[in-house]
Amino acid sequence: MQLILLGPPGSGKGTLAADLVLKYTIPHISTGDIFRLNIKEKTELGQRASTFINSGALVPDSITIAMVADRLSQSDCANGFLLDGFPRTLAQAEALNAMESVVHRPIDLVINVKCSDEIILKRLSNRRICSGCGRGYNLVSIPPLTPDRCDDCGQPLIQRVDDLPATIRHRLHTYYVQTEPLIDFYTKAGLLFEIDNEGPVGSTLDEVQSRLDGLQNRQ
Repeated sequence: MQLILLGPPGSGKGTLAADLVLKYTIPHISTGDIFRLNIKEKTELGQRASTFINSGALVPDSITIAMVADRLSQSDCANGFLLDGFPRTLAQAEALNAMESVVHRPIDLVINVKCSDEIILKRLSNRRICSGCGRGYNLVSIPPLTPDRCDDCGQPLIQRVDDLPATIRHRLHTYYVQTEPLIDFYTKAGLLFEIDNEGPVGSTLDEVQSRLDGLQNRQ
C-alpha cells in the first residue's frame, strides 16, 4: 500500500499511523524524521537543509522533495509506505506524482483525518510533559497520580509553548491554509478518503482498514 496521511495537529493521525504501518508492514515516513536523519548523517541535502533550519527559515521545496524522493527509493519502501507530513503544498504533491517510485506504482489512498477545532484544542491544551524525564501526560486522558508532578521522577509537569491555546489556533490556521489545495487536488484525483476521528480510536482504524482491504481485493 502506498498511502498519504493528512490531518491537523491533535487529530490523532499519529496513533492511526502507528496502527496502519503495523497492519500493512510498511514504513512510516515523516519529513521531520527525514530531516533529522540527513542532518545527523551530514548528507549533502542534510547540510543544505540545516543552514535554513538554523536560521529559522523554511526549508525550500527543492530540498524537501529531493530528500523524500531519496527516501522512497530505498528498499524498505518496495512494498509501500505511509507518508506523513508530505506533501504539504500543491507543488510538493505534483512533485510526488512525478517521483519514479510513484510513477511506477501510484498512490493508493489519501486519508484525511478530520477533527473539530474544539476537540483538538481540548486534547492539546491538556498535554503536559515532565520537566525532568520528559514523560508525557494528558490531564484528561492520562493524568498524573499527583497533580502537576511526574509519576516516575516527581519533577514538575510543564506545558509546552506549542500546546498553548493561542499557538494551537495559529498552527491550525496554518495547516488549513496549506492543506485546502491538497484536499481539492486529491479529491479530483479520486484518491481522498475522509475519516472523522472524534470518536473511539478503534472505530476509526476499523473504518480505514475496511477501505484499504477493499482496495487490496480489487488489485
